Amino acid sequence: MIRAILWDNDGLLLDSEAIFFKLTQAVFADFGFVLTEEYWGVEYLSKAKRTRQVAQDLGMENDVVNAAVERRDRQFFEALQHPIPLRPKVRETLDTLAGQFKQGVVTGSPREKVDLMHRSSGLHGYFDVIVTHDDVTETKPHPEPYLTAMERLAVEPRSCLAVEDSERGLASALAAGITCVVVPNHLTRIQKFERAHAIEDDVAGVLKHLRSELKSSEDGYR
Repeated sequence: MIRAILWDNDGLLLDSEAIFFKLTQAVFADFGFVLTEEYWGVEYLSKAKRTRQVAQDLGMENDVVNAAVERRDRQFFEALQHPIPLRPKVRETLDTLAGQFKQGVVTGSPREKVDLMHRSSGLHGYFDVIVTHDDVTETKPHPEPYLTAMERLAVEPRSCLAVEDSERGLASALAAGITCVVVPNHLTRIQKFERAHAIEDDVAGVLKHLRSELKSSEDGYR
């Protein structure tokens, strides 16, 4: 029986991934380099390369890499001062699950940025635990982020459902022994998700995989 839902953050709950990419793409263009959605979707979002490595692969010299990354990071932090749009049907789905399941976020983003996004976008208070880059020594696709979340929630893999938007997130959840549903976004849809339990168009699709638990909860109120 599922007791806990563990969510990725960027690109799944919030549209921050698209904003981050567009800023990176624009800055790269300013320095004369073309960055496509397909390349970013595979090299950064799937293979987990850092921005600096992607830039170097495209032929940037180190001094240009430093200038580009610093400018992009500054612009992204400025963007985070404003509410980040939620992905489709996120709030409705979280409201449906609230009080019926433990819920957590498992992300590779720094805690400062996650807290800022959640406060400005109205997600603060939905989650029982948030595991960020600051809480682990190994990030996705390593299982440590999900193992840490389960330890803090005191749940076992068989009682969890993970929801991800990328191959590396899927790999992390599976390595931790957790069933995973994938909801790709326009940057990650190029990736392959053969090992996913299911692939859904939006996060509301997760509800169909929780029918028995949700029905039991409804029956308990009758």
